[in-house]
Amino acid sequence: MLKLVEKLDVKKDWSDHALWWEKKKTWLLKTHWTLDKYGIQADARLLFTPQHKLLRLQLPNMKHMRVKVNFSDRVFKAVSDICKTFNIRHPEELSLLRKPRDPKKKKKKLEEAEEETLELEGPLLTPGSGSIYSSPGLYSKTMTPTYDSRDGSPLSPTSAWFGDSPLSEGNPSILAVSQPITSPDIVVKMYKPQSLLDKAKINQGWLDSSRSLMEQDVKENEVLLLRFKYHSFFDLNPKYDAIRVNQLYEQAKWAILLEEIECTEEEMMMFAALQYHINKLSIMSSDNHMNNSEKEIDEVDAALSDLEITLEGGKTSNTLGDITSIPELADYVKVFKPKKLTLKGYKQYWCTFKDITISCYKSREEAHGTPAHQMNLRGCEVTPDVNISGQKFNIKLLIPVADGMNEIWLRCDTEKQYAQWMAACRLASKGKTMADSSYNLEVQNILSFLKMQHMNPDPQIIEPITTDINPECLVSPRYLKKYKNKQPGFVRDLISARILEAHQNVAQMSLIEAKMRFIQAWQSLPEFGITHFLAKFQGGKKDELIGITYNRLIRMDAGTGDAIKTWRFSNMKQWNVNWEIKMVTVEFADEPSLAFICAEVDCKVVHEFIGGYIFLSTRAKDQNESLDEEMFYKLTSDGKSSTDGRRETNAEHTVKELKDPCSVQVKRRTKKKIPFLATGGPGDYATFICLS
Repeated sequence: MLKLVEKLDVKKDWSDHALWWEKKKTWLLKTHWTLDKYGIQADARLLFTPQHKLLRLQLPNMKHMRVKVNFSDRVFKAVSDICKTFNIRHPEELSLLRKPRDPKKKKKKLEEAEEETLELEGPLLTPGSGSIYSSPGLYSKTMTPTYDSRDGSPLSPTSAWFGDSPLSEGNPSILAVSQPITSPDIVVKMYKPQSLLDKAKINQGWLDSSRSLMEQDVKENEVLLLRFKYHSFFDLNPKYDAIRVNQLYEQAKWAILLEEIECTEEEMMMFAALQYHINKLSIMSSDNHMNNSEKEIDEVDAALSDLEITLEGGKTSNTLGDITSIPELADYVKVFKPKKLTLKGYKQYWCTFKDITISCYKSREEAHGTPAHQMNLRGCEVTPDVNISGQKFNIKLLIPVADGMNEIWLRCDTEKQYAQWMAACRLASKGKTMADSSYNLEVQNILSFLKMQHMNPDPQIIEPITTDINPECLVSPRYLKKYKNKQPGFVRDLISARILEAHQNVAQMSLIEAKMRFIQAWQSLPEFGITHFLAKFQGGKKDELIGITYNRLIRMDAGTGDAIKTWRFSNMKQWNVNWEIKMVTVEFADEPSLAFICAEVDCKVVHEFIGGYIFLSTRAKDQNESLDEEMFYKLTSDGKSSTDGRRETNAEHTVKELKDPCSVQVKRRTKKKIPFLATGGPGDYATFICLS
């Protein structure tokens, strides 16, 4: 490379340039190696090119930014650097996604909607000097508040807010402040998945985190989507995470508007009211912040800490109660077991909920005898079916059995009863009892979620219907189509009135609290956090869906989306991938193993989702917040992904650990035993990398 630069005789900084081997899709980054060691011969075509190139990123708020990204770094590292630029903590939750192609659009028009592109040559211009871009408290354990916990605005001037990042000179509000949708046409032009199969096709576009952008044929100036990939949001704190909270809110908002996730009409009006409230407060806060440098930030801390605990699944100090006994529920509940060709006929039972088991008795007096039905809820699917105006409070349970799932419906009479039983069912599905400290908090969250959906019986609407509501920008097209036979003006006024009615339930919330409530409500939807992939299961005749969430795998019907069978990660022993036939096999402690072939998607994407969620489950607040990249790669890599295309580095790392001799059976075409050296005692797990 030195001789090449001397021959070119052009005076410039060449330090960012490296050699790229197109045929093998490999960066030649080990400059102490010879070309011969890389296996390069005289006819090889090498490209001498900068490692940092411009990328057009579409953020969760649908705004586009041009960022310089290292095309030789693994995607996991590149995303981590991007998040440092944007002051987003926990970058392991995000990744890059290719833009889905709308099958209705035959030709690619010029990207009209992308005129708002902010050029941002971030920390990635100078490799290795990332420290100046880490903003105050970003990865330290003794963090100081960076944002106002009421409206999410910076507590200090923008230069301190973004450190030396060019964002301090640009317009930071594009990231931390929600910008209202200005025209219904924006929503109409967006690609909307019409079915579960369409959603599965979008998920084919996730980039491989273990390989670089160049290795995955990403071109300079290409548009990629930066999205929250894993729906497990750790330590979400408004004091340090205004940008992260806003981008999460934006991703949730667009998921609801583009019908990527199902919700009821009452829930849609609640989301629209929160959105309207957030839009109003965002405009007010951006106007007022310049005049208001000091604000009281402690008055909502207590409420926000509860919200924070909810979103991170932590524990509260005031809900411990009596830890010597496990609480129980006992009440009359209507129960229904669907059978073929039967109408929904609920039968009332005296039901007791102890530990993780529901027992049903014909009457209260028989509660000391043998129950008529008994259900163990460990590993079950819990789905709400609620209609506030119709006073319908149903809980759908899919309970795992040997040959699939048993469907049971519970009907409660009141909101309070529903909240208690729903919270208990959710905990029981995870193997937890009502003694868990999160039970009371879960009950309160369900009650507050229901309260936000109440329509105010008082006909007096606080504010007149104004033109700034624009309901077409607040509700999804499906709910507008319901009134397609009505006059457009009438529909607009009707929906606006319903939004204002729902707004009275949230009108007192601060800006950041409203965003947190929106995220929390999004997390409460039955379909939240399920990533779908098309798959063919062993023994199955047709294509079905595999759904992956933060704690389980779900086999689903491709047409209806109904769960056929569920497997919890907590019950999983190991999973393996056969890369040749694209088959994923998962073994469980006390269940038959699961095997499926990935259809239309690289099984590496599915493998990475499973490994990624397991990696995220190891995070703890008392840990140092630096990321264990190597652990992530061990759990998600296919063993051949590396920036130089060789496996030798991993092999060397493994060899250092090897001490005691043992023999290992290698499962391949031949069952020949090969002698290995391995650490640990009998029964311990070890990872082996075969060099030949």
